[in-house]
Amino acid sequence: MEREEHRQTLNSPLIGIACEGDTDGFGNRERSYGSEIRRKEIIDEVKKQLWLAGPLVAVNLLQYCLQIISVMFVGHLGELSLSGASMATSFASVTGFSLLLGMASALDTFCGQSYGARQHHMLGIYTQRAMLVLCLVSIPLALIWANTRSILAALGQDEDIAIQAGIYARFFIPTIFAYGLLQCLVKFLQTQSIVFPMMLSSGITALLHLPVCWILVFKSGLGMRGAALANCFSYWLNVLLLALYIKFSSLCTKTWTGFSKEALHNIPSFLKLAIPSAVMVCLEMWSFEMMVLLSGLLPNPKLETSVLSICLTTGATVWMIPYGLSNAARCVDAPSLTFRINFALKSTIYIYVYSTRVSNELGAGNYSRARLAIYAVLVLAITEGILVGSVLIAIRNIWGLAFSNEAQVTKYVAAMLPLIAGSNLLDGLQCVLSGTARGCGWQKIGAFINLGSYYLVGLPSGILMAFVLHIGGRGLWLGIICALAVQALSLLMITFRAKWEEEAQKATKRVFEATFPTEIVA
Repeated sequence: MEREEHRQTLNSPLIGIACEGDTDGFGNRERSYGSEIRRKEIIDEVKKQLWLAGPLVAVNLLQYCLQIISVMFVGHLGELSLSGASMATSFASVTGFSLLLGMASALDTFCGQSYGARQHHMLGIYTQRAMLVLCLVSIPLALIWANTRSILAALGQDEDIAIQAGIYARFFIPTIFAYGLLQCLVKFLQTQSIVFPMMLSSGITALLHLPVCWILVFKSGLGMRGAALANCFSYWLNVLLLALYIKFSSLCTKTWTGFSKEALHNIPSFLKLAIPSAVMVCLEMWSFEMMVLLSGLLPNPKLETSVLSICLTTGATVWMIPYGLSNAARCVDAPSLTFRINFALKSTIYIYVYSTRVSNELGAGNYSRARLAIYAVLVLAITEGILVGSVLIAIRNIWGLAFSNEAQVTKYVAAMLPLIAGSNLLDGLQCVLSGTARGCGWQKIGAFINLGSYYLVGLPSGILMAFVLHIGGRGLWLGIICALAVQALSLLMITFRAKWEEEAQKATKRVFEATFPTEIVA
């Protein structure tokens, strides 16, 4: 009988019964988007997104400032140490962090839509399943990190830098397991709009990271090894704090009911969405990492990679704002590190806030609200991009001094910041639209778009301008700007051509097909 009722729900409303005056079967009062949308609805949606985005901006800034702090500490040990640590972080981002972040992004769809459909118990099961998969994936990744030196040497990197990177990477290995678990816990809480506890735990971690990094780098004699160990400590501390909160918080009693054997089931269905999610994220992140590697082939590679590293770190910081909205929707070789930071931040603000809002509303069958969320966050993204870009241009002549005292570096950074300002605006838009893709489960489409944008347009354009037209590092960055423009336009076309009522029905089907009949919540 219970199973029969469950089948009926696949073709019936998810929440409630249509009220008088409703025009669809989801219990929502559909209005045409344009003149009929009330101002109050738009204001309410903006408030919801800002309520999510504000704390998420803080969470991601605090989490990813750990990498910036570590780079700054290592930078005072010397150019070779900085180059090695930056190269190792870049390598770790390409071979590990991007993959784990992408696979964990499948929870944006699974957990977000389940929470919107009030299948609360499924959030814990999905999260446990993701934690299991990511821990297993981390094992071979750890083996790759253990051989960082030989791999970088085979790729033609400077031998001294490769040696230092290999040392740093080995001490960095415990971080990969903590990183995967942290992403799962963050998405578990974020899809429920529980953001303030994450902000508190991230704040505690960041505050402790400063003295821990100082002690391990300068006082213990470990040098850059201490910076790697400091990161390990801070990431694991954040995981512990969030795990304790989930265990004992009354807000998580419905969504976390303890470890369940059901997490071992339907792993292929999780991978079916996790793999495209990983491809979608990796294709974008890898293009930035390749830009870092390419900068090492330019004339005066130390200058180019140092400046690009600083630019990527800066981009990572300002992109954190859009990343929060989307989820609401470095010095020699440090660029890789900086990009990982910027990417994670960017993903937090727009991808987290946005994918959360869209997936929750689609799961609840409120496709009109999901569409409204898109319009609202696009306005926020454009506003943020203009404001942040203006600030970057205003401080362009002094920003480089925070990373280096060399006049040549600071002058080069000043010339690059206007390009970063432009790329930040475009990246904010694509983050919002990528958040839509994750909230709707369009990861496969997003993967193909990213492939074309970055590898058929962005990288070839950057190589052409940097090595053929001899524009140098600016040419590489202009190539990324071209990729962001193509990516944003492609996602925009797909988003505005989407049939939202059908997307809501797909979300309903996805949620209830994965729900275990014996555990259906009344």
